[in-house]
Amino acid sequence: MTTVTETTTTVEVRAAVSTRAQNDADALALLTLLADLPKGSPDRARARERLVEMYLPLAEHMARRFRNRGEQMDDLVQVASLALVKSIDGFDPTRGAAFTSYAIPMIVGELKRHFRDKGWDVRVPRRLQELRLEIGKISGDLAQKLGRSPTVADLAARLEVSEEEIIEALDCSQAYRALSLHAPVNGDESGGELMDLLGGTDPEMETVENRAALRPLLAKLPEREQKIIAMRFFGNMTQSQIAAEIGISQMHVSRLLAHALGVLKAEMTKA
Repeated sequence: MTTVTETTTTVEVRAAVSTRAQNDADALALLTLLADLPKGSPDRARARERLVEMYLPLAEHMARRFRNRGEQMDDLVQVASLALVKSIDGFDPTRGAAFTSYAIPMIVGELKRHFRDKGWDVRVPRRLQELRLEIGKISGDLAQKLGRSPTVADLAARLEVSEEEIIEALDCSQAYRALSLHAPVNGDESGGELMDLLGGTDPEMETVENRAALRPLLAKLPEREQKIIAMRFFGNMTQSQIAAEIGISQMHVSRLLAHALGVLKAEMTKA
């Protein structure tokens, strides 16, 4: 029984190897044909489509390696598929290299570029993204060489950039994934959220423009009316107190105040 099983397994393996070899031979023939055919030839389009069909499982396999990183699987497959098409168009069969050795690095590169360009919650310039990656690559080596964590100056000297650029690149790491306003505050046992720490709108800001517009209008009023408005609204005095202070009747104060406010309202409406 064991012998029969082993024989069956051997036959299956040989069949799989033979099928793979035949597929590789067919692909090489199509790639060679594609390179020889003129761009306007209908045979070229058919050969290209057949190659895409043959190697699409490879593109999907490479896309699955990058799943669970915050991007939709369908988007990753699309990126990998486009990279496969670029690989087919750019492959030179005369160099003797296997197509997969050319296509796989290109597909992986396109997927990484997709994450670099599209995977950030906040758009960051590419130079800072690349500098951030370089910092990550050299930090370990520098730490071993220096016997301590590298400083901003150490990183800047190693990468031959300014310290300001290093700080920018380190800061941009926070932009890869935005923090929700409903995220809990660390160390807050009361269940507070980040939103609770944000300031609100200052109600006094709404009156700044009105005050700026009123200032020249107040200056145009008669001096006594200016004084009455100041005492009423800035000194918080009653009309009776104002009348006693100025030496006129409360009724007169009321009329002067109403007249002054009417003039100001008309001027503000006109403006």
